[in-house]
Amino acid sequence: MSEIERQYQEMGIDDDVYAYGKRILQDLEERFRDIDEIAEYNQLKVLKAMQECQVSEACLLGTSGYGYNDLGRETLEAVYAKVFHTEDALVRPQITCGTHALALALMSNLRPGDELLSPVGKPYDTLEEVIGIRPSKGSLAEYGITYRQVDLLEDGSFDYESIRKAITDRTRLVTIQRSKGYQTRPTFSVKQIGELISFVKEIRPDILCMTDNCYGEFVETIEPGDVGADMVVGSLIKNPGGGLAPVGGYIAGKKECVENAAYRLTSPGLGKEVGASLDVLKSFYQGLFLAPTVTAAALKGAIFAANLYERLEFAVIPDGRESRHDIIQAVTFGSPEAVIAFCHGIQAAAPVDSHVTPEPWDMPGYDAQVIMAAGAFVSGSSIELSADAPIKPPYAVYFQGGLTWPHAKFGILKSLQALVNAGLVDKSRLRP
Repeated sequence: MSEIERQYQEMGIDDDVYAYGKRILQDLEERFRDIDEIAEYNQLKVLKAMQECQVSEACLLGTSGYGYNDLGRETLEAVYAKVFHTEDALVRPQITCGTHALALALMSNLRPGDELLSPVGKPYDTLEEVIGIRPSKGSLAEYGITYRQVDLLEDGSFDYESIRKAITDRTRLVTIQRSKGYQTRPTFSVKQIGELISFVKEIRPDILCMTDNCYGEFVETIEPGDVGADMVVGSLIKNPGGGLAPVGGYIAGKKECVENAAYRLTSPGLGKEVGASLDVLKSFYQGLFLAPTVTAAALKGAIFAANLYERLEFAVIPDGRESRHDIIQAVTFGSPEAVIAFCHGIQAAAPVDSHVTPEPWDMPGYDAQVIMAAGAFVSGSSIELSADAPIKPPYAVYFQGGLTWPHAKFGILKSLQALVNAGLVDKSRLRP
């Protein structure tokens, strides 16, 4: 037994689970090389943007109070605009999460009487209350903004004919959710998003197209801003924060759209001019610098999980061979017991709170109990090793993250070990 095998054994991974994982990895060497090439390209892209914007040591210092003349904040937003190939960007610690960033983009660019259209089906659960699908205080619906939805076709593709019919004179903004959320549909590639944007713009060039980019940043060499998105929106405690950003979100896009968001975030008349960066700028810059390689590590983990569970005949989306467009891996287990056991394994693999046992609970913004496994350095950071699932049919778990590939690998093996220990996976199935 090698020293590394002995280490795995001491950390609770038995010989059969370790050997099974090792066999899976033998077939993934070429896929992993491709991921490393994308990471290298994106690393150079981020570095080039930082150099062109002349990031200096002074940019790493924060401001307090009103935050007037914050060089680091303004330079960081210029860097984001270059990285995402947009006219402007708003990157702030005052944006509390991805849902807040999306709500901010929508509420600042829609007006009473406008209609919001989702041509990709149901939005992520927490946006239902933002929109007013589920009644909530301050929703778009309370301000007289209506919502229309076109579901995807059975094969997961866009229903272009129904989208054409759904666009009316009142349609002001189209929202395109890149990742699957708590659904078992495919994640869209940037190319697919670009095709949908082109279709919408051919019908009405004045319609704003917003992409929810959460979990998708740096997975490909291009971003939605490269294919015509008017706004690209995401969270800094996902991919672009590189595991270092302690809070924050971004909106990159057309200058007018970003300005509207800034005025909504702060106050009419103030906009981007205020908003102290406090002590987070160094983490924002360094996290963005690391983001391409951190995302690559998470992506390797997702592909490893897909192949490992697919060969045990669990339904996985994407499957083990598909091209990847986000870091999320869905695995359908068909029972709440298996979902919970999987999450227990992920939690047990964490560097923080590994001794804690996660349980389903009534989480704000969701219509069912949710279990979340995340022993993270940044609370709720889903670029760190994490898994979550709504406790409802089809009982699918959504795995993502891993700041390093070795940690992602260990977490996945630990999840399988938890299923084996619970008697939910027969150990004989792991043997050649």
